[in-house]
Amino acid sequence: MASQYDAIIIGAGIIGGSIGHELAAKRWKTLNVDRLPAAGYGSTGGSCAIIRTHYSTFDGSALAYEGFFYWDDWASYLGVQDERGLAKFHKTGCVVMKTRQNRYLKPVCDNMDALGIPWEDWDAERVRKAIPVFDTKLFSPPKRLDDPHFGEPTGGELAGGVFFPLAGYISDPQLASHNVQRAAEARGGEFLFNAEVVKILRADGRVTGIELADGRTIASPVVINVAGPHSSKINRMAGVEEGMKIKTRALRQEVVHVPAPAGYDVEKTGYVTSDSDIACYMRPELGNNILVGSEDPECDEREWVDPDDYNTDFTDQWRVQALRAAQRIPSLGIPSRMKGVVDLYDVTDDWIPIYDRSDLDGFYMAIGTSGNQFKNAPIAGKMMAALVEACQAGHDHDRDPLTFRLPNIGREISVGFYSRNRHINPESSFSVLG
Repeated sequence: MASQYDAIIIGAGIIGGSIGHELAAKRWKTLNVDRLPAAGYGSTGGSCAIIRTHYSTFDGSALAYEGFFYWDDWASYLGVQDERGLAKFHKTGCVVMKTRQNRYLKPVCDNMDALGIPWEDWDAERVRKAIPVFDTKLFSPPKRLDDPHFGEPTGGELAGGVFFPLAGYISDPQLASHNVQRAAEARGGEFLFNAEVVKILRADGRVTGIELADGRTIASPVVINVAGPHSSKINRMAGVEEGMKIKTRALRQEVVHVPAPAGYDVEKTGYVTSDSDIACYMRPELGNNILVGSEDPECDEREWVDPDDYNTDFTDQWRVQALRAAQRIPSLGIPSRMKGVVDLYDVTDDWIPIYDRSDLDGFYMAIGTSGNQFKNAPIAGKMMAALVEACQAGHDHDRDPLTFRLPNIGREISVGFYSRNRHINPESSFSVLG
């Protein structure tokens, strides 16, 4: 390991690795530093790794549509082999239920049409035919288990759903992160694990490097915060958090794994689904299981935590989510042994990430990404590399936000959409849906 780099990336999850990969491809001398023992062992490893094109905002949808193409041809994007093999994209498609809460998906479908993203309108009968274990009764609003009306239908049935064919999931997000590490290393990038950053070094209003817990210092004119749930702590080290209008916090989440109903081969025939009527999203999981995540309804208390001190055990929230899923899948068995994942999201005030510079010259951020940005990692890496390159060459991104071209879909977006100084975006879902 050298003592001087062109750029240090704090974090080796899927987005940190992708930024390292893209900067190394530009012949920058890069170092990804991570406090954990391997790539993707943080919040990336706990990600549901869903690939989808629909977001609540136009810009979010454009970035996600662009991101799809890299996962769809993962081997070509990487350009190298990995001795562990390549992560697999299970292209199942995604069915999103049309509900009052999401305005029956009209704004989302308007974005799809404007971007040329395919979708199909399914009525309730078509949903039941595609997912025969589904009951399409309405249960909203979502409730807690102590509500005496939990699980009772509230009258009527779903208006149907929208099927997005360009969607699916990655079954091994840690392997995907290792793939990107190998791609970065093939282009000269370096990775340092089991290394905790304890100080951001600075002089004369510029970042100059980092200090590690073991006392080592590593110099660089560029440091990029991609620390996931620890992003706010890194920003405070750098002294940049107070100057930001949009900030990040760590949010504790529980994800449920339950066996698919008898006779239903969810791994072969299942879809990714999103269902605001029961406030759950689901996808197939290995071993013919169903993964159930929360869409963060108002009745559920959000548990903001210290990323270095939080409860890693399952709680009543696990059973709440499992039983909400059972409203939609009445034949779903709820095992006595809780299985799944307890991990953290890194969340901004409006659940839209920050891809930006900071008030400290040379210090950049790709943060607030946990929960809904895994799918965007390759294109986020390209966009961040372009932003860093432009700003280091003298471009004033705060006064004149960088325009970035999405090469696969042939559109340009303003990177200012992801600014640390933006106003809270009212179009956001203010949930993991983004």
